[in-house]
Amino acid sequence: MLTGDCAEDYEVKVPQQSLQMLGYKVDISAPNKKVGDMLQLVVHDFTTLDTYIELPGHHISVDIPASEVNVNEYEGLVVPGGRAPEYIRMYDDTLKLVQDFFKAGKPVAVICHGLQLLAAAKVLEGYRVTSYPACAAECRLAGADWQSEPVITDKNLVTAQAWPNHPAWLRAFVELLGAKIKV
Repeated sequence: MLTGDCAEDYEVKVPQQSLQMLGYKVDISAPNKKVGDMLQLVVHDFTTLDTYIELPGHHISVDIPASEVNVNEYEGLVVPGGRAPEYIRMYDDTLKLVQDFFKAGKPVAVICHGLQLLAAAKVLEGYRVTSYPACAAECRLAGADWQSEPVITDKNLVTAQAWPNHPAWLRAFVELLGAKIKV
């Protein structure tokens, strides 16, 4: 999971714990951080403003710096939203990491503002995607066909608008990983 400070709490903790429940090891990776550094997550809430406000969320520790991630050691990549994608896209090692996952054709799950990172990494050309609607322009400028749908899977990429879409988004990602879930 590639993230940073001010990532949306739900979009980090819910996928992390859901994938762990299925037996996947989930490493938290961030640029400009070392192992054991703590990330401050945030919870977004809507009031009477035209946009959301940020409230403090959980702390979560970094398992591996982004510069040390070897794509060959991972099944897939998760990029949560929140404010983190806005600033982690400034780091070359973060952009390269995203590009490496796409070059390898590995499953990638991105939600909400996470598409800002993919746009900066220049990997969206020709993909059909969704995101938090405020990121639609960036997706389109990066060559993606942005659609206002809750969840979209295209090739190795599954995107979602926001955390209320977790069930369908995580189900689609797990399917891309090759897991079969039957109840």
